[in-house]
Amino acid sequence: MSNSNALATAASHEHPSQFALLSQKRFAPFFWVQFLGAGNDNVFKFAFTVLVTYQLQVQWLPASMAGLVIGALFILPFLLFSATSGQLADKYPKEVLIRFVKNLEIGIMLFAGWGFVQQNVPMLLTCVFLMGLHSTLFGPVKFAYLPQHLTERELTGGNGMVEMGTFVAILLGNVAGGLLIALPLVGPIYVGVACVALALLGRVLAQALPVSPATDPALTINWNPFTETWRNLQLAHTNVVVFRSLLGISWMWFFGAVFLSQFPAFARDVLHGNEQVASLLLVVFSVGIGAGALLCEILSRRHVEIGLVPLGAIGMTVFSVDLYFASRGLPPASATLTLGQFVGQLAHWRVLADLALLSLFAGIYSVPMYALIQMRSQPTHRARIIAANNILNALFMIASSVLAGALLGAGFSISELFLCIGLLNAVVAFYIFMLVPEYLLRFVAWMLTHVVYRFRVQGEAHIPTEGAAVLACNHVSFVDAVLLMAASPRPIRFVMDHRIFKVPVLGWLFKLAKAIPIAPRSEDPAAYEAAFREAAQVLREGDLLGIFPEGGITRDGSLQPFKGGIIKILEQAQADGVQEVRVIPMALTNLWGSYFSRIELRNGEPTAMVRPFRRGWLNPVGLNVGEALPAQAVSLDTLRERVLGLSA
Repeated sequence: MSNSNALATAASHEHPSQFALLSQKRFAPFFWVQFLGAGNDNVFKFAFTVLVTYQLQVQWLPASMAGLVIGALFILPFLLFSATSGQLADKYPKEVLIRFVKNLEIGIMLFAGWGFVQQNVPMLLTCVFLMGLHSTLFGPVKFAYLPQHLTERELTGGNGMVEMGTFVAILLGNVAGGLLIALPLVGPIYVGVACVALALLGRVLAQALPVSPATDPALTINWNPFTETWRNLQLAHTNVVVFRSLLGISWMWFFGAVFLSQFPAFARDVLHGNEQVASLLLVVFSVGIGAGALLCEILSRRHVEIGLVPLGAIGMTVFSVDLYFASRGLPPASATLTLGQFVGQLAHWRVLADLALLSLFAGIYSVPMYALIQMRSQPTHRARIIAANNILNALFMIASSVLAGALLGAGFSISELFLCIGLLNAVVAFYIFMLVPEYLLRFVAWMLTHVVYRFRVQGEAHIPTEGAAVLACNHVSFVDAVLLMAASPRPIRFVMDHRIFKVPVLGWLFKLAKAIPIAPRSEDPAAYEAAFREAAQVLREGDLLGIFPEGGITRDGSLQPFKGGIIKILEQAQADGVQEVRVIPMALTNLWGSYFSRIELRNGEPTAMVRPFRRGWLNPVGLNVGEALPAQAVSLDTLRERVLGLSA
């Protein structure tokens, strides 16, 4: 079954909630396989860290270095083998590779179990590297699997569930590993048994995975990890939006790694708490990430909404900075605080709230980026793009350790380190959003439709998620294009009156959106012809073209006669050999009379943007989307009748 057929099958099973996916065979076995794998990783790693930190005295591996060595060994395979694993995930069926990885996990855990029984540190260090290899092989498969089985409307929710599950599994794995290894005499044995049992259960569930065909079965594997790593990075760079999204995700791992690595020292030296307080910080951080990941589907109306990414970045910075101020204003402690004593002081709740909220916004930041990469990457090399992401993630996490160490070594306190990372996050986020204006544009559209208006879309399934199409809509206000951006899962190139580019703020936004200016032929014949050539080019490239056929914003709220420009664009596209262009009729409703519409009279002339709170705040505004018309069936009268019917 092809990828498009798989998505069509998935579409017939869509449910109104991301949690409903857990009852679907196309998602549930995969979710629990990845959940158990992430949990097993952390049961093993944390138990081993505790073993060499508190129970064994290994001269060549001092306790102060154990966590660093274990973390480095686990990350090393991501640098060495991600490129190879990406090729394997594109070449072979996903369910076959997942079962192979789970078989490998069983073998590694049997080896690790013997290492725990014998308390053999070199053997367990070898297993750390092998489990890193296991995760390296699974990573590209995991993220390439989802778009084969989920529709565009399910992709954000599915990624949110996976991210939530991963962080909950990490949390439970750490707790379980710590509790089991602490059992007197039998702790190492129980850890070994638990790891093998989790691996076996994961393998049983992997048998229920649906068929997931290879996307590039003819691919020839390049086994040289260095040349293939470079090739993968170049491959990712061919799509600028995807590549810069990879950098954005890697920055999130940089940001998160700084906080996670400093929790023990932050709890001890700044909060004056014991080990249980450090565990509480990990719990709060994990729950926050999971909650943010799950919120994405609600906030995005079940679309891949990258407008949430700037919202997440803002929250990450705000609450990182506030965490600095909250930790500076703590009451002095004469002794180490227990968990009960720590939560009994009101000042500590601000610290926990900051930590919960910055992690929640990190979840909101990352999920849409993952979904965008999955949706925009070519299916034939999607797994290799994910592999490139894993390589960058590993490099950024290593860089975060170096930077954190350098700042702490230079005399910065942990609170000051958090402040620096929070401020640096603002700089990096702004830089990324300027490089990829689509993020900023979608954020503006999201804010307009969630804060200024209560925006509802009817018939949104008629907006195509792939292929060339013309979106034809009535023109009611200066923000019509922004509202259409918010409704569409894909970027839209608009043909717009050249005068709108002179409007403050809005003109700048439309330039960022690469809107196509058009002037009357009598006023500027060259600009008139250039606009039609560029519009036809948009359709040749298989993208969405937005047009307001009235040719200007209505002055009385009624639908004006349609001009012939849309017919000329369709004829040009047909002459260029573009087949199957669809025309999607649309109508914005209840927008006339708002601040952005030309309802006020000034010197007898209809004028917009005069009374900011005209009609109040959060007014309901709608967009009705009709069924697509084939380009050959479109006439001005037919299209106008469709739009008029939708606006009623």
